[in-house]
Amino acid sequence: MTTQLGLPDDIQACLFDLDGVVTRTAVVHAAAWKETFDAFLRERDGADFRPFTDSDYDRYVDGRPRADGVRSFLASRGIELPEGTPDDPPDARTVKGVGNRKNVLLLAKIRTDGVEPYEGTLRYIDAVRGAGLATAIVSSSANTRDVLHSIDAEGLFDVRIDGVVARERNLPGKPHPDTFLAAARDLGVEPSRAAVFEDALAGMDAGRSGHFGYVVGVDRVGQTDALYAHGADRVVKDLAELGGHA
Repeated sequence: MTTQLGLPDDIQACLFDLDGVVTRTAVVHAAAWKETFDAFLRERDGADFRPFTDSDYDRYVDGRPRADGVRSFLASRGIELPEGTPDDPPDARTVKGVGNRKNVLLLAKIRTDGVEPYEGTLRYIDAVRGAGLATAIVSSSANTRDVLHSIDAEGLFDVRIDGVVARERNLPGKPHPDTFLAAARDLGVEPSRAAVFEDALAGMDAGRSGHFGYVVGVDRVGQTDALYAHGADRVVKDLAELGGHA
């Protein structure tokens, strides 16, 4: 590990998830999902509905594209909705409608509370770039560009593969590895020479199945064992633990 970045010597590129790795928006996403699903379940099942939990978020939603998260969680409760269309209103009882309700709530929370970066991650990315490694942001969020712009971090990444790009290229989202593979391809780097940085279990699965050279799990919520079980080579609480003095 001669780069002093805590990575194998043959790593040439670093692929970073956004929410929970670069920015503190994972908790905002979780709150928006809970508000969305609890409202849906309350309308469907009445006051005795079973609420959406942190465990549900980690298992069915975190790291996945929005519509996949809706399908996955509702399937866990034995609920199936029509797919709908991307233009469905937030009150539509469709997969796209429920997803749009979540996005409306998310954007409102971001406007109210703003977006805060993880400073340890920003310092680490600066060191990565200073060492000559390529960088990419890989997120299922369709709001990635706006979030990066809000923290003045667009220039930290050579490539952006997000929910918008994935839809344009018809790339399946995490836990499939396709978005990470696309980022490595756009950077001109073999997956075996790229490191993945993720906080979501679905992201760990994507890193493992894509046969990336190194997979770093970022544990913000106390799920170190689960991150290892899903394919992490190393788990840290903050990327500053890896070093960052190139």
